[in-house]
Amino acid sequence: MTAENGQRDRNAPVRVMVVDDHPMWRDAVARDLAEAGFEVVATAGDGEQAVRRARATAPDVLVLDLNLPVRPGVQVCKELVAHDPALRVLVLSASGEHADVLEAVKSGATGYLLKSASTQELLDAVGRTAVGDPVFTPGLAGLVLGEYRRLAAEPAPATGGGAGVDEPKAPRLTERETEVLRLVAKGLSYKQIAERLVISHRTVQNHVQNTLGKLQLHNRVELVRYAIERGLDGE
Repeated sequence: MTAENGQRDRNAPVRVMVVDDHPMWRDAVARDLAEAGFEVVATAGDGEQAVRRARATAPDVLVLDLNLPVRPGVQVCKELVAHDPALRVLVLSASGEHADVLEAVKSGATGYLLKSASTQELLDAVGRTAVGDPVFTPGLAGLVLGEYRRLAAEPAPATGGGAGVDEPKAPRLTERETEVLRLVAKGLSYKQIAERLVISHRTVQNHVQNTLGKLQLHNRVELVRYAIERGLDGE
């Protein structure tokens, strides 16, 4: 459940929705999550149903298969993240193809796990996704970070402003916010950042949320790209 300030109430169970077109797999994942203490608020078997039910139930985390009937998973992800930027999407797919991973991330997914993962790996991934950590099957995180760097190297699209109009000044971040942003850009999880800076996991989350607000960004994907564009991922 999301509090009035836009952050999830950490005392409430994580609300999860499972989307997969295979009923036995979908039910098994939902059951494992429920038994582990997550609140499964909905399930869906196709893309259209997923969009409708997610908007009605407002989950914290969407566990999403990409290969869906009616509407593909990447389109579902894109629509729902645009509708609710606080939504975290963990893709759970049989495909480890790089093109699928990158397309999912570009559509707004914050994590990508292969269906070959163990139940414990899935439970851990959902918990980490809920607090904003990027979760990727080993070997895929480097691919995604490399894509961030490639995107950051591309010219920024025109904003539509007229010639001679100065860009607004970049918002002023605190020294600690900049330090956290630099580590986010390097691909560290919130837990790793907390250990590196000797602060709590929640403090890291607060710094990230404050930075997102100041920069008027919606999620970690946009935040990493912003940091890399400004060279904050260097040593």
